[in-house]
Amino acid sequence: MTILLLAVFAFFIFSMFRRNKKAQQQQAEMQSKFGPGVEVMTSFGLYGRIVEIDDAENKIVLELSPGNNATVHRQAVTKVVEPAAVEPGAPAAEDAAAPAEAPEAGPSVSGPSGPLGLGKPAADAGTPQEQASETPEETLKRLDGEDKNQK
Repeated sequence: MTILLLAVFAFFIFSMFRRNKKAQQQQAEMQSKFGPGVEVMTSFGLYGRIVEIDDAENKIVLELSPGNNATVHRQAVTKVVEPAAVEPGAPAAEDAAAPAEAPEAGPSVSGPSGPLGLGKPAADAGTPQEQASETPEETLKRLDGEDKNQK
């Protein structure tokens, strides 16, 4: 029985050391990719481009946007951001980013009880195309009228 417990204990220790060694190898491999101009993400969610690396103090200067720099610890950089692969038949990123007609209103949330679940049937609110073409003043009037009808 004692031999079995020692074997299990030795297995857990072996697997723990092996896991730590793999993590260290992955970290070293990622940090070898670091260099000026590389797009990275920090552990707290900031995306930026490496401007400068200070190996003596383990600091990296990131350019978050033009003219905005942040200095972070080297270990705070957790991911190298790879550029997105473009499919051969897909439109260019510029074309996809600028739709032909952008709606003026935010995203539409509708369900069985109408937009935003206000208890009205979806047919009373109009089609999504009609709602998207409303001006802000028309939207306020429509919502104000719905509010009065519910009371």
